[in-house]
Amino acid sequence: MGKNTHRRDDRAEDIYGETAGAIGGLVIVLGILYAIKDKTGLPWPAAVLLTVGVLVGLGYAAWRVKTEVTRRWARQPEETQPAPLVHEPVLDAADGVELAAPIHPELTAALARTGAIGRDEVILLSDVRVEDLPGIGTRYTFLVPVGRTHEDVASRLGPIASMFNVTRLHLKLETSRETERQVTLLVLKEPPFSRLFAPPSREQIRAFDGIPIGHEITGELCGVPTLKGASMLIAGMAQTGKTTLANGLITCLLAAYGDTFDLVLLDGKFVGLSDFKKVALRYESSSDPAVLESILDSLIGIIDKRYAEMEQAKINRQPLPDFRWILFAIDEAADFYAHNGSKEQKELCARVEEKSRYVVAKGLECGVSVIMMTQRPDKDAIPVMVRAQLQYRICLYVDSEGAAKVSLGDSYFTTMAPIKPQLLNPQIKGQAVLYAHGTSTLIRGFNFEEKFVWDVIDEIYEQRKNRHDVAPDSPLTQAIELMQSKGMEFIATADLAPALGIMESDSTERGKRLRALLGVPASKGAKGVRGYKLADLTAAAMSDS
Repeated sequence: MGKNTHRRDDRAEDIYGETAGAIGGLVIVLGILYAIKDKTGLPWPAAVLLTVGVLVGLGYAAWRVKTEVTRRWARQPEETQPAPLVHEPVLDAADGVELAAPIHPELTAALARTGAIGRDEVILLSDVRVEDLPGIGTRYTFLVPVGRTHEDVASRLGPIASMFNVTRLHLKLETSRETERQVTLLVLKEPPFSRLFAPPSREQIRAFDGIPIGHEITGELCGVPTLKGASMLIAGMAQTGKTTLANGLITCLLAAYGDTFDLVLLDGKFVGLSDFKKVALRYESSSDPAVLESILDSLIGIIDKRYAEMEQAKINRQPLPDFRWILFAIDEAADFYAHNGSKEQKELCARVEEKSRYVVAKGLECGVSVIMMTQRPDKDAIPVMVRAQLQYRICLYVDSEGAAKVSLGDSYFTTMAPIKPQLLNPQIKGQAVLYAHGTSTLIRGFNFEEKFVWDVIDEIYEQRKNRHDVAPDSPLTQAIELMQSKGMEFIATADLAPALGIMESDSTERGKRLRALLGVPASKGAKGVRGYKLADLTAAAMSDS
């Protein structure tokens, strides 16, 4: 009660004070008004107007001074901070009034609505370069706002394609090595590879910086830098053009490298790689895991011998040997890791799996590369320990994301701008996703005319024949040709020695002379008979070539 009375007394005193102040102000104004009238001799109405104008002018001037002082005082701490990077304002030429910088409406809408940039962010028209590619599409090169990167765009390519009223396969994204903000986005006018591009000529293959594998969606050649020191997996469902793509790749290798490398082919489809039998160092047409084991044994012999030579060169402080490159290609690779459930088959497949891992992992450093092809990209089709060693991945059409992950890697869909192989058109043969060095590229393999392939093979065959004619056949080569002509995988010492001109009757002495002649130790065959395996002789021949 006492507090309320005290507040009423305070309000009464405030009213009295305000009233007294108002009376005092009125008296002062009247005094000023009378003084002005007396000095100027103006009538009362004019004197009143003049006085009011002066007071209003003084009040406005006081307000401007107060506002400016307050603004400058508030801005003072900000001047110590670095000024943000902004674009120069656009000024109207007539009166110098600042205008808003023009924006690119199409890109701004597409990126903002899909979340690639914020809704309050824009793509400035001055940061965009648009190129019309006749018959192909439109290429946009632009900068995303400060604080954004190309990854923001890459992660939203599907929704962005929807904004352009196309599919994800219509888009191709490229980045810059100069700034994270620059993005190049190609938007196709029609579905990719609606038109078939002409396969490259020999000159174009040789001029390509690397090994061409197919065409990009723009019609340009696309491939990998090299297959030396690298291996590859080519996967895709049946009738999607996998073998045709692989044959085109081998044709390009022959056209680019000539007779400077050796082909070892295991044709699990029986006719998929048969065109190259004429120039292959070893060609086998089989789906038997034992045949794969035989080839792996010969390659392991080469690899071990080459590593021994590399070690010796290091010890002697000499340059490392320049080994002849060997490419081992397997068609329908998954068939060689399947067994019928028997103990013997399980043991065989286990050996094949471990030997395959050894060849793929160890061969890269000494000039042995592997290409595996399969139409069963299932989780267990090719063992993980083997598949993980294959750096380059090519995936044609598959029917599930799981199959795509097996082909391209479990973490593929977390990479930048991934392409889903299950969205490819299975009617376009040879269309595939090439995943190399962390980048995905949509390609279509070459479909060379048979005559072109045959001409390349015949040219390589003549080169190889001339090379062998200059260098006479060695005893090792003669032994291999003898066994191959008779279809033998093993030959006894007693049978091989006379064929090579060794007529020694004593078995021990005959074995010593044969080993010295071939440079390969004998091994035991069935029933303990000593002799030579074709795989061992082939490995020695490849290692010496």
